[in-house]
Amino acid sequence: MVPGPAFESSPPGGTLTGRLLVASTNLGDPNFDRAVVLVLDHGDDGALGVVLNRPTPVPVGEILEPWEEQARLVPPGVVFRGGPVSPDAVIGLARAQSPELSSGAPWRVVIESVATVDLSVVPGEQPVGLSGARLFSGYAGWAADQLEAELAEGAWFVLDALAADVFCVEADKLWHDVMRRQGGELSLLATYPAHPSLN
Repeated sequence: MVPGPAFESSPPGGTLTGRLLVASTNLGDPNFDRAVVLVLDHGDDGALGVVLNRPTPVPVGEILEPWEEQARLVPPGVVFRGGPVSPDAVIGLARAQSPELSSGAPWRVVIESVATVDLSVVPGEQPVGLSGARLFSGYAGWAADQLEAELAEGAWFVLDALAADVFCVEADKLWHDVMRRQGGELSLLATYPAHPSLN
């Protein structure tokens, strides 16, 4: 496995960095069926994120042993499939022990106390104390204006992210749980069956 892509700061205004993209029932791409994506970077050149609800059976210790203990702090301690782009690249998201944080290499805050981390720096040498990490193989990527076009087509709901979403234990319930907590019409969609024929 190789380290994931570098992250550049997004321009101010209109950025979706740190927000969730939740697949709508209009999205036809099977790669993203009921996907919940955390946007890690969004700017004029496009967008990049990781799918939060696709665990693999591969324990973190099998690919990056130094991160095994941190992964076990946020069960199930396996690598997650972050998206279809560059599946051999690994992106790490870690939770800080202290919520009072500022960005700085190799630590870039995405939401609350969660940041992308340089996985080549072992947990004990990170600039802050860690209380759990999740690793993602591959990522979801969009070229310039591609995500905006998908949003205009109603393919995604843009919703607020919580740290608990990143480290969800029951990944198969995340789409439902995120939709349900929105209230109103979106909470009704949470009951929409995965296969409408089952309705």
